[in-house]
Amino acid sequence: MDIERRGPVTMGLLWITMVTFFPCVLIGFQWFKDGITLPQVLLCSALSCLLILLYGASAAQLGALSGRGYGQLNRQVFGSIGASLIDFNLVGMAIIWYGLAALFLAEALLGLFHLPVAKAPLAFSLGVIMACNNFFGFKGVANFARYFAAPMLLVWVCYCFCKAAPVCPSAVLIAPPTLSFAAAFTAVCSFGFGIVVWGNEADYWRYGKPKVANSVIPMALALCLGLIVFPATGWMLSKITGITDYAAATEFMNAYSFAGIPLIGALVLSASYFAANDSGLYGSSIALENLLAIKHKPAVIILAGLGSCVAFALSTWGGAKSLEAIGTLSGVMLPVPTVIVLGEWFLSSRVFGLGQIFIKPGVCFCESKLISAPTITLLLAFIFGIATSGLIPGTASLHVGVTILQTWLFALAIYVPWRIYEYRKAVSAASSAEAIQSGIPTPL
Repeated sequence: MDIERRGPVTMGLLWITMVTFFPCVLIGFQWFKDGITLPQVLLCSALSCLLILLYGASAAQLGALSGRGYGQLNRQVFGSIGASLIDFNLVGMAIIWYGLAALFLAEALLGLFHLPVAKAPLAFSLGVIMACNNFFGFKGVANFARYFAAPMLLVWVCYCFCKAAPVCPSAVLIAPPTLSFAAAFTAVCSFGFGIVVWGNEADYWRYGKPKVANSVIPMALALCLGLIVFPATGWMLSKITGITDYAAATEFMNAYSFAGIPLIGALVLSASYFAANDSGLYGSSIALENLLAIKHKPAVIILAGLGSCVAFALSTWGGAKSLEAIGTLSGVMLPVPTVIVLGEWFLSSRVFGLGQIFIKPGVCFCESKLISAPTITLLLAFIFGIATSGLIPGTASLHVGVTILQTWLFALAIYVPWRIYEYRKAVSAASSAEAIQSGIPTPL
């Protein structure tokens, strides 16, 4: 079935809402507290953007060329059983992210209006309301981002940055670092990979037009806003005010950027978190539809209900404490299948000479079983990523470097040689069989 293709402007505005969050500003306060200098923030953020763009633009182009989403591409490489496991994983992580975004918005609204309402029921109620746009499918998600959320975020961040930059002392640009570049890069890159990498980019960019510039340029601009301008703004404000505490930074940003008018703050923050949950709910509803063979609206209702319950539960722990752990786990679990699919795409088209095989319908590269090169690689990468993430008590010594990036490289280091070996073995077997049929002796 043909799908309606959107231009780079619509897709770019959508992507802005998917990689620009209020916590991207607050992390700048934390980085200032940790001793990361502004030049380090700018350089490390720029490098992170380049690495994420290399992955994201490839995933986007794969979706645009094939017209297929995350689940369909995974089914071609991992088979039906492996793809079902991946869909289940996506649904679980998306529910957690959905609840976290609803909780962040509840905390922000309570800070703006000092409402006499408990945080848990407010977060639950917001989670329910946030599902509305998804009842209109991708059109509802894209239009909300295009006409409301993205313009609001663009005006807000430009206002904050332009207000903070002239006041921040120029000496910060030449200040000597107090933290090594490796430590700074690890902190900055880990946050970037955890917060803006979705894993199921193909679910959205399959609606884009299949031209490299149509995905690279919008995605690059969105990443620059979310991972460079937002954190740099937070860092400069932390330098100016001396504020480093998360709660104090949140309260200050509300007053500083919204001119003391709570209604404006509520509109901007609601636009940001509603748009983020729109996109996450859309992708996870597709995965749930694949798993249970149900229609879109019931899937949305189920996921929104579960996400709202997660928001209620997380309210006792706090959004700030949950963000880092969830971001790391998400960066390990969700993009690895796409990394493996991209590896297969590269091998098939560039190494094996099989052409753009993902464009052909009905092609599957492994049987529907768990013991296969793609699925075994995926499971090993999950084990490696979780073991080195520091999330398990007693494994802090294994947490070195950028866990998410290292997990992706680990997966490719296993999968690429394995698939090359399988391909050469298959070619050799086919040659031997052809030689036998032709009556030509084959070497022992």
